[in-house]
Amino acid sequence: MDRLVTLDQALELNRKQVRDKYKKYVNPGLVTMMGLLDFDKRFVKASGCEVWDQDGNIYLDFLGGYGALNMGHNPEPVIDALNRVMGSPNILQASLNPFASVLAENLEKITPGDLKYSFFCNSGTEAVEAALKMARASTGKSTILYCDNSFHGKSFGSLSVTGREKYRKPFQPTLPGCIKVEYDSLSSLEQHMSAGDVAAVIVEPVQGEGGIIVPKQGYLEGVRALCSRYGALLIADEIQTGLGRTGKIFACEHERVVPDIMCIAKSLGGGMVPVGACIATEEVYSKAYGNMEKCLLHTSTFGGNSLAMAAGIAAIEFLIKNNLSEKAAELGSYALERLLELKSRYSIIKDVRGKGLMIGIEFASGEGGVLDVLSGGTASKLGREYIGAMVAGELLNRHRIITAYTLNNPNVIRFEPPLIITREQVDYMIHSLESILEKNNSVYKMAISGIKSSVASKLRGIKA
Repeated sequence: MDRLVTLDQALELNRKQVRDKYKKYVNPGLVTMMGLLDFDKRFVKASGCEVWDQDGNIYLDFLGGYGALNMGHNPEPVIDALNRVMGSPNILQASLNPFASVLAENLEKITPGDLKYSFFCNSGTEAVEAALKMARASTGKSTILYCDNSFHGKSFGSLSVTGREKYRKPFQPTLPGCIKVEYDSLSSLEQHMSAGDVAAVIVEPVQGEGGIIVPKQGYLEGVRALCSRYGALLIADEIQTGLGRTGKIFACEHERVVPDIMCIAKSLGGGMVPVGACIATEEVYSKAYGNMEKCLLHTSTFGGNSLAMAAGIAAIEFLIKNNLSEKAAELGSYALERLLELKSRYSIIKDVRGKGLMIGIEFASGEGGVLDVLSGGTASKLGREYIGAMVAGELLNRHRIITAYTLNNPNVIRFEPPLIITREQVDYMIHSLESILEKNNSVYKMAISGIKSSVASKLRGIKA
């Protein structure tokens, strides 16, 4: 056997060594993709909204782990909580975990309405899996309705209710009984509910990976009403929108909607430990798992471990004590106003939308324009596939701001910074974006600039 690599050696790896090992042992395609726009930097330190690369440069994180870093990088109260439970049994199935009971109680206190019982797991996609199984077990029905353009995860059940064909096609057939409906359309939803055979409707209050799509006011309230009318359960996927991100503790609270089941994860672990939860009303939970015969039908080995539960307890306390949802509402409104002003001046911006500090900027593809004609369609192809990445690359490499495009719509870049972000940092982000737009106010210019940046990064890599 070859000598194993130690943790001390891992801490000393440089950028090229990490890239080579990833290419050889983890994911070669990802190495190529991340390297195209210099997204494979070696970051060595993180605190709050800032991260440091191996050369000592400081970057502002406006991606926030896709909503997993609402409390910022390495929040001290969460680290302190982890240290305090270190030494306790972390996984001990022959007992009841006190920290799990407390986190479940606290979730009951902060979630809307009569949500009560929590099942703990390790990720958002696991929370969705638990919700789908619970809905079928509770109702005795099998049909699940999900929305076009949605994203609920990539494990088999959650993939079956994810609305982008790219992620589903290689693994088909997916689970039977899952039917797609139009997002933000109550008429489309009701057409599939009238037979009364629907177990549940799963919906994101704001579609994150779909491109930060905010439905019309009243849509969620209408979904709730239809579910109640036709005896279906409402599953709210608050994995990305929850815990203060949209300006409320949970996004469904903007319309005073109480779901039957709620899925949360991401920042529930305070950015330190993977934690997911599926929370249900007493009525729903009891029908699915409410006796000794049923109580072990759905379990998770690591779900509810002591470290994860301690992180969750500390994360919720941090959220409430620091009024992060109110801060997200205030700074989000400010950022939206500034970004909409940029939209009025730069035609390359097609739309700006969002709630709280969950904001998407969609860029025009240039389709049908003069450049598209002259380039034989190349301009719109670049726009459809690369402009979001190009903008993110420019922000990273020229202004040291970390962001990324949304999975279902690569023309949309997201701004989802930690909720502890300051107004000054928001101003710097907007000023940086404006300087990029001023220089590259067209699809073609943006693409050329991105290509130059990529080539320059490759040359730096060769010299290194």
